[in-house]
Amino acid sequence: MMGKEQRLRTVAEIAAVVQGQVFGDPATMICGIASIEEARSGDITFAESPRFLETARKSLASAILAPQSAISNGDTKVMIGVENPRLAFAQLLDLFAPEHYAPRGIHPTAVIGSDLEYGELVSLGAQCVLGENVRLGKNVTIHPLCYIGNDVEIGDDTIIFPNVTILHGTKMGKRNIIHSGTVIGADGFGYMLVGGQHLKVPQIGTVSIGDDVEMGANCTIDRAKTGTTRIGNGTKLDNMVHVAHNCQVGNHCLLVAQTALAGGVQVGDYSVFAGQSGAGEHVKIGARSVIAGRGGVIGDIPEGSFVSGFPARPHKEMMRQQAAAHRLPDMVKKLRDLEKRLAELEKDKEKPSA
Repeated sequence: MMGKEQRLRTVAEIAAVVQGQVFGDPATMICGIASIEEARSGDITFAESPRFLETARKSLASAILAPQSAISNGDTKVMIGVENPRLAFAQLLDLFAPEHYAPRGIHPTAVIGSDLEYGELVSLGAQCVLGENVRLGKNVTIHPLCYIGNDVEIGDDTIIFPNVTILHGTKMGKRNIIHSGTVIGADGFGYMLVGGQHLKVPQIGTVSIGDDVEMGANCTIDRAKTGTTRIGNGTKLDNMVHVAHNCQVGNHCLLVAQTALAGGVQVGDYSVFAGQSGAGEHVKIGARSVIAGRGGVIGDIPEGSFVSGFPARPHKEMMRQQAAAHRLPDMVKKLRDLEKRLAELEKDKEKPSA
């Protein structure tokens, strides 16, 4: 791991990375990156609006990424003017992050099956187990204690963190990041009730992962019953996401923590499942749709939908229903008052006239 002193950068160097304009001393040295609340002397922080910029000016940070239009000539702190401070801040996180040390080469305790093929700069950690006919691209890093099954293919520049299991036949593209505890290629959940017992249906398909996919800790991607379970290019999975057998998840989707897709779900490109949401079997989700947190989709939804609740329905409709439900106690009280008044009127009506 690099020491902090080895990550020193001048403001001018940082501005070049984010294509920003320096206001103040470009030779100011920066050794870290932090939020406004956590910033110390030597750190750079960001302010995405004039309101936050006022707070950042009072912080201990030595430099601030800020909207160029909000910077004044009288600022006492060094500023880097950019169009999008949040994006610039994200670009700098890698610059100051400590390097994850991974020795190149194959650790002597790794157990390797026959016919392994691998590219240059591969790193295979201690006590990894690889099956037969495994294919590893260039610069692949597999941390210790991983299991890679027979006929698995992993593309260039992929990082596999400790305790990941990738089972037989899985094909994976380039620049993927798979975090600890994730299992790819386990059997799909398939059973038939025969003679009062649950008979297992063999799951003989595979899993295909595109390029630039990231999976958080403890995700589970099931192999297909037949054919292929697919995760598209650029799709990101949070921790504890489950994708069942034969799902087809499109490109650049976001599946947030504890999302679960039942078997055969099709998800269009750029769709978002918020936390603890899900979809039932064989549901089709149109491209660029959003399923709100804890939403449960049980029927097909068209492209560009925004749905919530269970069963999921258009979000505006759900909000109107929720608002109406909150008014129910008052409505019930008014109804009872009306019934009481009506009963009194009926009673008065039944009295004999004088």
